[in-house]
Amino acid sequence: MVCDIREGLPLPGDSVDYAFSMHALQEIPYADLVPALSELRRVLKPSGVLRLVLPDLDKGIEAYRKGDVGYFQIPDSDERTLGGKFVAHMLWYGHSRVLFTADFVQDLLVRAGFSRVVQCEYRQTSSGIPDLVQLDGRAAESLFVEAVK
Repeated sequence: MVCDIREGLPLPGDSVDYAFSMHALQEIPYADLVPALSELRRVLKPSGVLRLVLPDLDKGIEAYRKGDVGYFQIPDSDERTLGGKFVAHMLWYGHSRVLFTADFVQDLLVRAGFSRVVQCEYRQTSSGIPDLVQLDGRAAESLFVEAVK
């Protein structure tokens, strides 16, 4: 299925057990975040779970403050300075429109109507759905969050 979530998903409401998004939400304009999350909530069955894997601004800031140049996946041919690598990495060369922290994501999900929001670790879930973590990636730079409809 290929579609723009901002135009609605071609799925009936209450039809999906769980949904997973990895490093995609940051490309949605800020004003469209809550509506997009609300659309994901719409298609989830009651007690359905949404797992988000997002670039973690706090981890990026921590690496920057520590001077950890190796954290940022930006080659020297693109940016040589720590600050340049930090900016290019966090905005992913301008593709990311929004940056995320755990409390910001929780607030967005609550505003979208989710009842429970839990921050998780890489390949760990609070959902009881073991397969949900099989798509996890980018552990070092990501924030993992689950929300229940």
